[in-house]
Amino acid sequence: MGVQNNTPRASPRRKSTTLQHLFDLDSKTETGINGKKIGTTNIGCSSSNLENEEILSSISFCTFVFTFTDPSECATQQELKRNKLLQLLSVVKSSKKPLHDQVMSSLISMISLNLFRPLPPPSNPSSAAEFPDDEDHISTFSPLWSHLQLVYDILIRLVINTDPKLLRGYIDNQFLVNLLALFQSEDPRERDSLKNVYHRIYSRFTFSRSFMRKSMNDVFLHYVFETERHCGIRELLEIWGSIINGFTVPLKEEHKLFLMRVLIPFHKTKGMQAYHRQLAYCVSQFVQKEPVLGGIVVRGILRYWPVTNCQKEVLLIGELEELVENIDPDQYRKLALPLCLQITRCLNSWNSQVAERALYVWNNEQFVKMISVAMEEVFPVVVEGMEKNLKWHWSKSVRQLTENVKVMLEEMDPVLHSKCLEEIELRESKAHQAEIKRKEKWDRIEMAAAQHHNQHQFLQPPHFLCVSH
Repeated sequence: MGVQNNTPRASPRRKSTTLQHLFDLDSKTETGINGKKIGTTNIGCSSSNLENEEILSSISFCTFVFTFTDPSECATQQELKRNKLLQLLSVVKSSKKPLHDQVMSSLISMISLNLFRPLPPPSNPSSAAEFPDDEDHISTFSPLWSHLQLVYDILIRLVINTDPKLLRGYIDNQFLVNLLALFQSEDPRERDSLKNVYHRIYSRFTFSRSFMRKSMNDVFLHYVFETERHCGIRELLEIWGSIINGFTVPLKEEHKLFLMRVLIPFHKTKGMQAYHRQLAYCVSQFVQKEPVLGGIVVRGILRYWPVTNCQKEVLLIGELEELVENIDPDQYRKLALPLCLQITRCLNSWNSQVAERALYVWNNEQFVKMISVAMEEVFPVVVEGMEKNLKWHWSKSVRQLTENVKVMLEEMDPVLHSKCLEEIELRESKAHQAEIKRKEKWDRIEMAAAQHHNQHQFLQPPHFLCVSH
């Protein structure tokens, strides 16, 4: 019984000692010399290291680039790489703290290996500008896109989530140049992703903006004045439209030079139809910010006016009409005559689309207001153009529109309109008289020539009297 009575008492003591021992061990592992916890940190470090090793392993696997055209490539491996890329994208999206330097360096290297590749030769060796309205001629879908799309997603998420100062050492000027070169890709999906990435980098990397603008300018100048062949002009102009929208007033001299030396000459290229909407937006942004630039833009467009490209004429007429609404009214008098001369040439065009588009300009109140400032100079030109259309144009719809504009002109200034008609009749009468005199003169010359020919034949001896030696 004594033994039995001692056993229950001994058991709690052993249990208490064991618990105390465990508490002491836990205290030793969690508390350092200065009272700081170190056990949790060690566990966290080991967990973080393990996670980094897994990420580095996935990155290493993704550095291998599949061509998707080599029959020896394994479809399973291709799908495995896609899954690895999805994992990396998830890591970059969910990361609450900056990635480890080694992970960041490896990730940027992997992105570079996948993106910065030799592009295939153009599917159409001639200029893409020859087929401006058919996207199929300049769009070739890359077989690599299932991987490239995820790489671009990783890059843009990296740019969004990471402090630009930390990325500065990885995304340098050479990286940006290589990225810009990819805009030559014929795959519109890749160009759209590039546009988003490049624009996002521009917005966050304020220290690289000047270099990025200069690099894009070099691409534009090379296109306009040398090759006229580039697949990504539309996307680059979209980026520039956003950049210009953020310019402060007054505009810097650098930005004005970009307008005059790059954007305005863009109007002379063959492929302008493919990116005219983006180009017109960029130009209009400048004029809205500083209306005094409107005169430079209008004269520049008139200087590069096409001679035989009717589609470009229609687009440029529309652009001029939009510009008139933002031009400084003080420039109306200077621009009214050159602008009306070109519009009148267009409404006299034998192409009905060009003629109709030019006639519709007269529905614009600002255009009519500009004309009213310089009535004495403009009316003779416009009225003569209207009369030519009514007499000679083949299109019934053009003649009807011309008649409507003529009525409007008569209402604007009946006296001046009548005076212009009288001057036209007088010029036509003089021209008719000059034509009659010219015809009479030619008749006299032909008659004199005929008489001289007959006299020459009469004086010449008959053939049978000629003596042969």
